[in-house]
Amino acid sequence: MLDLDFQAVGVFDPFADANAIEKLDAGTKEYKELDTTVQGLKKEHNYNKILKDFKKEFCCNGTVAQDTDLCQVIQLQGDQRKNVPQFLVQAGLVKKENIKIHGF
Repeated sequence: MLDLDFQAVGVFDPFADANAIEKLDAGTKEYKELDTTVQGLKKEHNYNKILKDFKKEFCCNGTVAQDTDLCQVIQLQGDQRKNVPQFLVQAGLVKKENIKIHGF
């Protein structure tokens, strides 16, 4: 059997520099979360199917939620304000003149 003699000089943390940078930047940067909410679609539309198509088309996550006004809304992760109107018009669900986009 070999008798290996080695010395551990110290513990090396490969993520130490990254953690230090994150701590410095945590108080200086403002991060914004963008979510897109789609509301006002006709009640006869299948919101879960539309959500499934959105998620597949835009590569994002989302959910169908109940709004305080007792109507359903589709919430999508990320800024999908340009994608959603194009999709709805191409799918024939909404006319272009009936779409109102907030936040531009």
